[in-house]
Amino acid sequence: MLRLVVSFGVFGLLVLLLWTGLGLDPRELPSPLVGKPAPAFELPELLDANERFQHQALRGQTSLLNVWASWCVSCRAEHSLLMQLAREGVPIYGLNYKDTRSDAIAYLRRGGNPYRAIGFDEAGQVGIDWGVYGTPETFVIGPDGVIRYKHVGPLSRRVLTEKILPLMQSLDGAPS
Repeated sequence: MLRLVVSFGVFGLLVLLLWTGLGLDPRELPSPLVGKPAPAFELPELLDANERFQHQALRGQTSLLNVWASWCVSCRAEHSLLMQLAREGVPIYGLNYKDTRSDAIAYLRRGGNPYRAIGFDEAGQVGIDWGVYGTPETFVIGPDGVIRYKHVGPLSRRVLTEKILPLMQSLDGAPS
């Protein structure tokens, strides 16, 4: 009898765990960097290898850091949305991840350039420091240089209106 009760208890616990898991969003990957200062980096600028793009550029205003690559199909899907955000004045910076300079520049020539500056992370080392799983990923950086949110996957209008833009507005109103 005790064996039957224990078996039903274990079965019930497994059902509860599986049921809870079905309600989770697989795009919500926790990042240990949220709430911490953005990792320091210095990279060559994508469009001008003689210029440098540094983490200090992400301080002073709330901004987005978008990790992308020319070979990334999902990056193409979100590109028009990034262009629209840039036209609306949202500060967007890019991290070109594990790409070739010529392919990345050709990609921007075709679709437009929404970025204020782009770090060229050919080896992907800075991406590793930022905890990048793949492309695209987008980080919200507060004016104090602290990572406030990480979105994995292509941006959508829904994610922007429900999460990212309200967060950016609240950070812009917060003292730094």
